[in-house]
Amino acid sequence: MYLLPNPQELKFNDKSYTLHYNSMIVIDPNCDMAVNHYAKILKDSINHHTGFSLPITRGEAVDNGIHFTKGSSLQKEEYLLTIDSNKVTIAGGDKAAILYGVQTLRQIIAQKGAVLPGLHIQDYPVIKNRGFYHDVTRGRIPTLSYLKSLVDKLSYYKLNQLQLYIEHSYIFKDLSEVWRNGTPLTAEEIMELDAYCAKLNIELVPSLSSFGHLYELLRTKTYAHLCELPDSDKEPFGLIARMQHHTIDTTNEESYQLITKMIAEFMPLFTSKYFNICADETFDLGKGRSKKTADEIGTQRMYIDFLKKLCDFVISKGKIPMFWGDIISSSPEAIKELPEESICLNWGYAPDQREYETQVLAEAGATQYLCPGVCGWNQYINQIEASYKNIKLMCSYAHKYKGIGVLNTDWGDYGHVNHPEFSTSGLIYGATFSWSKEDISFEEMNKRISRLEYADQTESMISIVAEMATKSVFRWDDVVRYMESHPARVISDEEAVKNNFPDLDLSTISDANEVLMAKVQELYQLIARMDTSKRHLVKPYLVAAKGIHLWNRIGATIVQVVNHRENEPIEDPCKLAVALEYWFHGYKEVWRTVSKESELYRVQNVINWYADYLREL
Repeated sequence: MYLLPNPQELKFNDKSYTLHYNSMIVIDPNCDMAVNHYAKILKDSINHHTGFSLPITRGEAVDNGIHFTKGSSLQKEEYLLTIDSNKVTIAGGDKAAILYGVQTLRQIIAQKGAVLPGLHIQDYPVIKNRGFYHDVTRGRIPTLSYLKSLVDKLSYYKLNQLQLYIEHSYIFKDLSEVWRNGTPLTAEEIMELDAYCAKLNIELVPSLSSFGHLYELLRTKTYAHLCELPDSDKEPFGLIARMQHHTIDTTNEESYQLITKMIAEFMPLFTSKYFNICADETFDLGKGRSKKTADEIGTQRMYIDFLKKLCDFVISKGKIPMFWGDIISSSPEAIKELPEESICLNWGYAPDQREYETQVLAEAGATQYLCPGVCGWNQYINQIEASYKNIKLMCSYAHKYKGIGVLNTDWGDYGHVNHPEFSTSGLIYGATFSWSKEDISFEEMNKRISRLEYADQTESMISIVAEMATKSVFRWDDVVRYMESHPARVISDEEAVKNNFPDLDLSTISDANEVLMAKVQELYQLIARMDTSKRHLVKPYLVAAKGIHLWNRIGATIVQVVNHRENEPIEDPCKLAVALEYWFHGYKEVWRTVSKESELYRVQNVINWYADYLREL
């Protein structure tokens, strides 16, 4: 039997408990009324896995029932789960703890059905704040129903915070130029999601880009004059440029007024006590309109001054500011200039992410979250092993340096082509390693996730898709860079085109595609060994795998025809163009199962360019 996160203490006994069809769920009167909802969640789960619909009531414990109670000697978020021969008891130090006990019991029932093993669990989280950060700006804007399902998953694995990354994907008043090309989130959707999160003890924390990464805002006719780089509204859209530009001109007082107006409008939609102002990757600071000031006082001084003003504003509204720590980590002593309430979100995504930034920020007195990543950006399928190594390491730094939280990030660079479901394994890694200090191997974690999340009796699903992800040779970031660096995006300048693949080795494509197809077949065979309620989760992986296989072949063909490399058997470019268009038709179907149209059209533009380009070849 598997549990994730693993409990702090688990002891089995020789007494099994049989959950009868006429058992009851009884809530002690000492429990908060919110516990009624947790009982309903358990009732639905029992019904799904056993076919028994148990009544819920309040009162004293009964024989052969499931009893919820508040434990007076237990700490907040600490729970005891006891399974004896005649009853199941969940005692929690508060309502959140009872919910955690419910989620553990649900995992047991999912695997054991109506006959449960006798056991005693004492459990609690080591790190107080355990969150997930989801990009809803750079390509995908999820549907509200998908976001609710994501919240359900966070709760199942005992996470308690969620942030949605917003640049331009919310309907701000008077900013229709910014969101007019998309399908932005509405105030009503956010408030409904906030309430949904609250029922599951999850804090929906607002996150709004406020310094760098204001690409769409600062490309508008109305606000281009506030961009650090002049003529930002005259440049054509670029997926690469969006990641590198635009930073707001901090020397213009109108900039501060605009940003604080947006924060003030966005903030009331949330019940959270926090507000994440982001303020990361201010690449253009001091390079354009503010260069004179930068020459006088330096960009670091400019950065700290503007960051402090934004933090002070958030605090004036009764909230605690959060910000990304990539800039301040180079001058950690500057943390002392910020309001002491401020929280530094210290991110790093390498599998061997160094410890240095965490150490120096801790020594400088920063209150910090450690922020690893699920490694899905610019991938058709998330790089699962890389995410495991990064998340495990960053969580260990959080434990070592007493970080107050872990915020596991899921970005959407270059159009967010990976299906959001592919981040599930990384999400669970973060939930597990932030809950306790236990070391669980990559192979063991993947077996547990395959069983618990996908009801896969072979326990092999995650290991299969993890290997599939490694067979992407002509990766999505290669696809985008080749297109956007192409001279005038035509094939007239052969020398310039050759230089678009300076370091890309496509000689392994045949071998990679052969292994990929073998893994695809394993995935097809796996479907019969999964619970029927989970089988729909396989199709997105199959579609993505087909895309990997196809893009590998497209890359190989391009370098043969254009760069004259003899690394792969050449294919008919026109047939590849047709195959690409058919593949993308299936891809769009998968996209629309969880996402609004959002920026699907931008991905479509990439597909169309390549289809036309291949036909020209």
